[in-house]
Amino acid sequence: MLARFPCLHIAAALLVANAALAHAASLQVEPVLVDVRAPSAAATLTLRNGGPAPINAQIRVFRWSQTDGIERLEPTTDVVASPPDADLTPKADYVVRIVRVSKQPVTSEEGYRLLVDELPSPVQWQGRTVNLLVRSSIPVFFGPPQVGGPSVAWTVSVQGEKLIVGAQNNGNRRLRISSLRVHHSNGEIITFGNGLVGYVLGRSAMNWTAPFSARGFAAPGTISISAESDLEPIQAVASIIRRP
Repeated sequence: MLARFPCLHIAAALLVANAALAHAASLQVEPVLVDVRAPSAAATLTLRNGGPAPINAQIRVFRWSQTDGIERLEPTTDVVASPPDADLTPKADYVVRIVRVSKQPVTSEEGYRLLVDELPSPVQWQGRTVNLLVRSSIPVFFGPPQVGGPSVAWTVSVQGEKLIVGAQNNGNRRLRISSLRVHHSNGEIITFGNGLVGYVLGRSAMNWTAPFSARGFAAPGTISISAESDLEPIQAVASIIRRP
C-alpha cells in the first residue's frame, strides 16, 4: 500500500481575492539558489518583470537555521540585499546584489533565505480583479573555500497519528532532499511526493511529518528510506522509534 502526502515548500504564493478576474503573477527571480565561497562575499540576483504592468518588489534577507527538527528564519544584519526594494517596469530586468557584510571570517557554511515579495499595487485593487502576489524564497549559502560534505543519519518515529522522518546532518554542508520515500519491510510505503522536500543544513536536524494512515508501520520490521539529493541518491535503513 502506498500513501502519498504533499510536502510543504518554503517558496509560497499569496492569493489575495477581490472578486472574479485573475491577474497573472509576472515576477520572476533567477537564480533559484545562491552559493558563495570565500574569499568572495557577494552575488547577484536578477528580478524580471514579464508582465504588462509595473511591479513593486521588496527584498529581505533572513538567517536560516534548523533546531530540533524545525526551521527558523530570523532577521540578520550579516547579509544584506542592495537595494532592498525595486520598481520593475514591464519586460525589464533588475539586478540585486547580495552581500555578506559581516567582518567575521566564514568558518563553516552559513544558511540564509532571501525573500522577494511582490507588493500590491493600488491600481490593481481598483475594479473587480483577483491579484496573485508572489513570494519567492531563495536559499543563500556563504561558506569557506573548502567545505566537507554532509553526513546524515536518519530516524523514523511514530507519535500518535503521525509518522516523523528525521535527518541529523553531522557534516558541514547542507543536503538538498527530494522524492523522499519510507518503505516498511511488510510492503507499506509512504511518499512525500516526487518534488523538493527541503534541506537539512550543516550541523542541523530536520523533521518531515506525515499523517499516520499507513497502519502497517505500527508493526515491527525494517524501515528503509530512499530519496534523491543534490549529490547522489539516498539509501538508508532506520529503526522505528515509538514516541508517547
